[in-house]
Amino acid sequence: MVPTTGSAATYGQDMVNAANLAISEINAAGGVLGKQLASTVGDDACDAQQAVNAASKLASSGVVGIVGGYCSGATLPTLKIYGDAKLPMIIPAANSTKLIPENPGNVFMVNSTGNDQVAKAIEYFNAHNIKSIAIVNQGDAYSQDLADLTKKNWEAAGMKVTSFETTNKGEQDYSSVVTNIKAGSPDAVFWTAYYADGGLLIRQLREQGYQGLIAVGDGSNSPELFKIAGSAAEGVIGFSNPTADFLPEAKAFTEAYQKAYGTAPGPYSTLTYDATKLLAWAFTTAGSTEFDKVVATLQGANFTDTISGPISFTPEKTLARSNFVVLAGKGGAWTLAQ
Repeated sequence: MVPTTGSAATYGQDMVNAANLAISEINAAGGVLGKQLASTVGDDACDAQQAVNAASKLASSGVVGIVGGYCSGATLPTLKIYGDAKLPMIIPAANSTKLIPENPGNVFMVNSTGNDQVAKAIEYFNAHNIKSIAIVNQGDAYSQDLADLTKKNWEAAGMKVTSFETTNKGEQDYSSVVTNIKAGSPDAVFWTAYYADGGLLIRQLREQGYQGLIAVGDGSNSPELFKIAGSAAEGVIGFSNPTADFLPEAKAFTEAYQKAYGTAPGPYSTLTYDATKLLAWAFTTAGSTEFDKVVATLQGANFTDTISGPISFTPEKTLARSNFVVLAGKGGAWTLAQ
């Protein structure tokens, strides 16, 4: 379940491609429990209502497990549907902490949560003498959660939030937001939402004279950010899950992906590929697709056949380690920050 239409469709199709690449490799090695795997795609369009419809169709289609969840706001209302249907679910991207208390017990997150991202952001801000920040979100489950967590932890550390802005998805004119931000003279601006709108805000911040640090969350770690923001994205800092560009273990995966799809793998390809391999491993290890056995197997996983790093889970079924890295915009692309 991923967005294959809407503003995040680029991410969604990349995740579909990565899952299907993993499936083709699993099938070539003999499949799972003597059978070949097949996939079916539900389009949630990063929209809660469409996600409910897509999840209901998937849950009644005869599938034995779910890999997916990009937008947290669209993923959240599907959890109960998959729980009621007794389907194990592995989420490669969505990482709002709001997902945790809504987990019916069948959902495992292989991307680190917003808590880990905030810790990485504050670590970076402190190391670069940032004392005050403005925070901008879009009021959805992912971006508001990340914004709220950042504000809470930043102020608890004795630092200052000069403004806390909530914008509308699809907004084109950020003049009033930029004016409010500049009035507070923050050392940094932290955009916690997605790249499609984040690129516009970054461009307008620079055009209207803001000269401080601009940072973005993992919803904006797409190369598409640079197409939208242009030269204004130079020097932007991003907090990101591990991507294929910066993982030595991903070289063979990148080559296979490029050969299969004629393009480079995107930001959530590695985690989706690993999530698909993990689910197949759980079926094989459990010796069954029976729900309770698969969930117990996943809960006890110490899965190392990955390209993004070892996977094991907390009792809350979140990734047991932080996988966030810090990126910097340089020359129209992401690089590892120094």
